[in-house]
Amino acid sequence: MIPAAFDYESPRTLAEALELLATRADAKLLAGGHSLLPAMKLRLAQPATLIDLGRIAGLDVIRETGDRIAIGALSTHAAVAGSSLLQKASPLLLQTARHIGDTQVRNRGTIGGSLAQAHPSADYPAAVLALDAEIVARSRTGERVVKARDFFTGMFTTALAADEIITEVRVPKTAGARTVYRKFEHPASGYAVVGVAVVLQQSSGKIENVAVGITGVGQSAYRAVAVESALRGRSAESIAAAARHAAEGAEPMGDTFASPEYRKHMAVVLTRRALEEAAGTR
Repeated sequence: MIPAAFDYESPRTLAEALELLATRADAKLLAGGHSLLPAMKLRLAQPATLIDLGRIAGLDVIRETGDRIAIGALSTHAAVAGSSLLQKASPLLLQTARHIGDTQVRNRGTIGGSLAQAHPSADYPAAVLALDAEIVARSRTGERVVKARDFFTGMFTTALAADEIITEVRVPKTAGARTVYRKFEHPASGYAVVGVAVVLQQSSGKIENVAVGITGVGQSAYRAVAVESALRGRSAESIAAAARHAAEGAEPMGDTFASPEYRKHMAVVLTRRALEEAAGTR
């Protein structure tokens, strides 16, 4: 199908993009376009103005900033997957990006676009939740930092205001911890039927700290806090029992590919496998 008519803007600066976003009625941002453009072709989305962020310099930089790594919002999945800085200092996002879509998707899709869309089966949300990441948003009136745990508010909905643009994602360095992302993907779309991200730190044979983010099960990604509570201070032998709490508190989705019961089961299985790998017992 052919999209409905729209105005096209290609700002050269972030300030110009923010001005357009604040002053144009029914404007949408274009980053990689893998979600928005298909929706426009089907006329499920009919924005009056399309604001292309692709020419804005500096939003695709991955850099070190104190005890964190800042990933520019226009960094492609391929750039995240190939970052030597992330590999060395905080590899979970890199591990996650390598599971996203196919080569074409990874070369065009962006981390900022993915987070802003908040697809319930996207990969990054599980990772940013497990990392306690910070998402930086800017509007004409200033900048604010949103904790990942406060960012995802429901299916395709976030804490972003209508006039805000994600500029970067900040993740902590994870030296001393092991990180793992495991996923059972839909064979057609590549989205996660269930995806599990783990950050785990051990000391003297005990699990000192652990964070588990899960995507694909409910209407938005979530932290598996019951799993985490069951593991802290315990040995890796407790992993199987703790993983049984993976879907606790979630309201699993169902579709023609996977029922709610199947998603609950896969959440338990993948959580156990990811935790065992992170603990070095798998």
